[in-house]
Amino acid sequence: MSASAGDRELLGTPLDNTKEEISGPSCIGDSGKQDLAVCTGSSEIKSCAVVKYSAAPPPTSYALLQEKTDLKLPPANWLRENPQLGSAGTTILGSSSKSKPFSSFGMAYDFIDCIGDDVDVVSDSENIKKLLKIPYSKSHVSMAVHRVGRTLLLDELDIQELFRRSSQTGDWMWLKEFYQRLIDQKWQRKKKSKEHWYQKAILSKFLYYSINGDGAAEPVPDNLNEGEKENGAEEFSSSWPTTFTSAPSDIEESDSPTQESVSVDSKFALGQVTSVPKEQNLPTLFDEGENSQGLRNDFVRNIMWAFEDIHMLVGSNMPIFGGGRYPAVSLRLRDNNKPINILTGIDYWLDNLMCNVPELVMCFHVNGIVQKYEMIKTEDIPHLENSTFSTRVVKDIAQNILSFLKSNCTKEGHTYWLFKASGSDIVKLYDLTTLCEEAEEEKYQNPFTLPVAVLLYKVACNLKARLNRKHYGTIRTLLLNCVKLLDQERHPQIIASAHYMLSELEDDDDEEDLTEDSDDNVTYTNCSSPQDDSKAVAVIRSVGELSVPEKYKSTHPIRPSSAFPVSQDKEERCRHVLSYVLKGLKAVDGSIKKESDLPAADPNTPIPLKYEDGNAIGACAAEKGISLLLDRVGPLQEEQNHPTRSGMIPGSWQHRMKLQLFLKASKAYYVLSDAATNLLKYGRALRYIKLSLQCYDAYCSVSGLLHPHVLQFHSQSLSLCGDIQLMLAQNASNRAAYLEEYSYQTKEDQEILHSLHRESSCQAFNMITDLAMDPEYQLFVSSKCYEAAYELLISEALKDHASDQLAPVLKRLGNIRNEMGVYYMNQAAAMQTEKEVKKVVSAAEQELWKKSFSFFENGMVDFEAIGDSTNTALLLCNTGRLMRICAQAHSDISADQSRGEFSPEEALYYNKATDYYLRAMKSLASRENHPAVWDSVNWELSTTYFTLATLLQDYAPLSRKAQEQIEREVTDAMMKSLKYCDLQTESARQPLYQYRAATIHHRLASMYHSCFRNQVGDEHLRKQHRSLAELHYSKAVGLFLILKDAPCELLRTLLERVAFAEFTMAGQSSSGAKLKSLTGALEIMTDTRYAFQLILKELQEEQIELSEPEPAESAESTNMASGPTLGLNLQEVMKLTGVFEPSFSFLLLQLIKLMTTMKRKPSKKDEDLLKTYRNVYSKLLRAEKNAALVSRVELYVELLQQLASQTASEDTGTRL
Repeated sequence: MSASAGDRELLGTPLDNTKEEISGPSCIGDSGKQDLAVCTGSSEIKSCAVVKYSAAPPPTSYALLQEKTDLKLPPANWLRENPQLGSAGTTILGSSSKSKPFSSFGMAYDFIDCIGDDVDVVSDSENIKKLLKIPYSKSHVSMAVHRVGRTLLLDELDIQELFRRSSQTGDWMWLKEFYQRLIDQKWQRKKKSKEHWYQKAILSKFLYYSINGDGAAEPVPDNLNEGEKENGAEEFSSSWPTTFTSAPSDIEESDSPTQESVSVDSKFALGQVTSVPKEQNLPTLFDEGENSQGLRNDFVRNIMWAFEDIHMLVGSNMPIFGGGRYPAVSLRLRDNNKPINILTGIDYWLDNLMCNVPELVMCFHVNGIVQKYEMIKTEDIPHLENSTFSTRVVKDIAQNILSFLKSNCTKEGHTYWLFKASGSDIVKLYDLTTLCEEAEEEKYQNPFTLPVAVLLYKVACNLKARLNRKHYGTIRTLLLNCVKLLDQERHPQIIASAHYMLSELEDDDDEEDLTEDSDDNVTYTNCSSPQDDSKAVAVIRSVGELSVPEKYKSTHPIRPSSAFPVSQDKEERCRHVLSYVLKGLKAVDGSIKKESDLPAADPNTPIPLKYEDGNAIGACAAEKGISLLLDRVGPLQEEQNHPTRSGMIPGSWQHRMKLQLFLKASKAYYVLSDAATNLLKYGRALRYIKLSLQCYDAYCSVSGLLHPHVLQFHSQSLSLCGDIQLMLAQNASNRAAYLEEYSYQTKEDQEILHSLHRESSCQAFNMITDLAMDPEYQLFVSSKCYEAAYELLISEALKDHASDQLAPVLKRLGNIRNEMGVYYMNQAAAMQTEKEVKKVVSAAEQELWKKSFSFFENGMVDFEAIGDSTNTALLLCNTGRLMRICAQAHSDISADQSRGEFSPEEALYYNKATDYYLRAMKSLASRENHPAVWDSVNWELSTTYFTLATLLQDYAPLSRKAQEQIEREVTDAMMKSLKYCDLQTESARQPLYQYRAATIHHRLASMYHSCFRNQVGDEHLRKQHRSLAELHYSKAVGLFLILKDAPCELLRTLLERVAFAEFTMAGQSSSGAKLKSLTGALEIMTDTRYAFQLILKELQEEQIELSEPEPAESAESTNMASGPTLGLNLQEVMKLTGVFEPSFSFLLLQLIKLMTTMKRKPSKKDEDLLKTYRNVYSKLLRAEKNAALVSRVELYVELLQQLASQTASEDTGTRL
């Protein structure tokens, strides 16, 4: 060893101080796993390497061989396996072992987290060096390139080895012919020279001497001759994997005897596809214990190497030694007579950079005899004599090659071929996948097809496990390209799993922005278009271009369609889900060997979705069907252990995948049904929920145990089915349109149904998903759906999981019971109206009452269970209405429509009704809790009391009760009704409350008026009745005046009040008292002018409408105008005017008589009043008796106005 070499210092950071990390991806082998990072840098280049995995032990010191050691003699340990040398320990090829064709895939499988995003290149270090030496080397280059996301996988494509294999099988002849045309010469296989094997053997022996520590040459048995060495070279070198159509004998047998039955094509993938992440709920795809030929990661080290801005995952087998002041060095053997050339220098420099080796130990020999050692720093390698090169140029070459490949290798799943002929300066890139398609060859003759597809699938699974929706566009592209590469008959498992994952992407209901978040959304400028070869995708005309800085640089997005296409239309998204589910089901069905016993069904023949008429089914059949439903709803308890109907074995991948696909289809149809319900397309919604439940039925047939989340979903499906049946019952008028929607069926739905029928008859839920014609049956089915959902939620399997779903289901259950109670209540009311004579309540009516009452009671229990006081109040209100209907049914109406006395049964039911209304008010507690419901209950309670009082007053049960008792009961009911008349709150009901309150006061006044007239003897009681009558008449008039739309009622009340005053006057004897009573009565009569003004206004408006009809109006509108426009009852008006005129005349006449016979001298005021009375009386007498009603009303208004004016002037004079 030279002194100068011995004094050299180590470059970079010593490994003792390196940063140690834990890598995410799993590693193969038994060795420990470390991430060792060492960064080197200078003014020219930046390099940083992280050892992701190493199978070699820590570096040990190398043995320094004595001078004159003969390396032609093998050491005693030669060719024995040694972990220090890695794969170099079992091959005479040394550290420059030949790359395996799938080496990049082995690394990609082990470090799947890095693929598609973080890494630009995955390859063997030998391939990287070969690419970077292209401008300096005349050697040929042949590499397969595959793209996954932003990652390129590079593998050596030994075209001659491929053709040697193909000559035996006949495969790839199209490529062989193309290759011969390409190089324009007859293909010949080149053989390695003896000198080549001699140099390799010398290097191998040198390495074994270096780890042996003994410089003595220990001979090996003489029977190892040169020919055996060559055979050994062939034995230990990697061979090209056979194509998928090769005979099994050509394939390297696995150590495991269990692999003998594995198909030829499966050996390239089994064991390399990891199980799908647990988050996706996918079955494990393959047995991870199996490893296939050519796909193992056999490198001693896997290194994450950052060379400038290029990130590479490289595999290296270079032996590394250490010890003393040199913890990491690489050993090289050189012939002292041959200078180091630039290619060798680049080799040494790149090897040391990639493996973080700061120094190189060079051993020089002459004809195998060791001469000397020399130590060289890694940074000095580019400046060695005869081997000088620019590291910046090497960096430019790397960047240009990467840009060229990324720019043109754009199709994921395609196999690209990078080729440079020996001695040529032109580099060409071909798309072998496209060439294969043009040659009409099977894509499976490409040996890269399955490894690429598996890698695409694994990367998609890894991205999906990150739960980042911004990766969904990439995942979708990866899976679609994976499916394109595979044949369904050969790889049904991966295809089914890929389609299931695609359906999951579409099924995600989140609508956030899905733009791909990637730093690699750029591609690179295309090189000049090829002129000499139309088959090439791209051509580098001269390797010298690669040395030009930034010859190929980024310009536009590499993946313009990376954004995941999210449709806002739920139906469209669900249709995509179902499309993927169907493809997955076809893949699974095609893989099941045992044919079904079912007759072959034509997928083009629709499966009818029959509807049934509820009346025709009958109650017994309905109950039987619903009981079967409830049996099917319950959770299954036992795991299935026998083959399914189609022949699937429980626990197989087909079994697990079908479970997932059936459930996914069921959920997709559920979403479609829910969306159709929101669009009021109830026929379509029922069809979709039927398909959803059929998928669930098939799921139950295949699964032996239902998980809680599945049962929860089923409960939701039953609830939705109940909602749809309820809506169909409430919208019976559109049944024809619903039937048309229900009967429609797509081809996709038919094919999914045929797949379902391979496992189940799918009849379990027919009773609740048929389109019936009877609303009662639909309500019944709806209630049973809710009951089944409720029973499921409170079952043992879900009692601890579904607490949040229990309240909505109970609310639906209470609602449907309310609907059914209302339905039967309306049926009972309709039956009453159809009866001509009501004498005895029929048994049918009573049965309807009982049904209605039972549903109302059960509904109240449901709402009370969830503390829903508002809906409880509504059901109590409906029960009160039912009691009123019962009361009406007990009224005695004869054939002539006259009715008898108010019966005790009526009183009983009306009192029950008020009890329920009062309970409803108590349930609500206050108006603030729910104003609308409170006002409704308040109104109904007031109405019930008013009806009870009115019937008692109009049809008094005098045969059973005394008059005084009836009057007390009427007064009590009227006052209670008045109590609940909300006159203060401004609402739509306020005028109704005012009218009712006015009517109550009027009726009470009339009753006390009658009592006053008929009371004899008890003067105190008479005075009380008189006072109450005056009070209620006054309040009634005040309220009717506020209403402004009840002139007849106001007029009647005033006339009754006048009559009351006249009756009071009849019992008076003195003239003064009589004059006072008559004057008061006339003042009341004068107040009727307001009522007559309203009547006159309506009559005049009616005349205008009749005399001037609109020309555009139709005959129908004219006929409608012929009646009173504002609801004026002309017959009532004429009747009241008939009472008004005689009473008015009588008052005027009596006043005139009394004032003219007065003994005292009349005052000026009295004379004016008398004159006015005479004038008004005269006009009234001379009025035309047969005049039109409007004329007579006009006269009344005029006369009353004259009296009112005189009275007003008198009042003014008095005040003055």
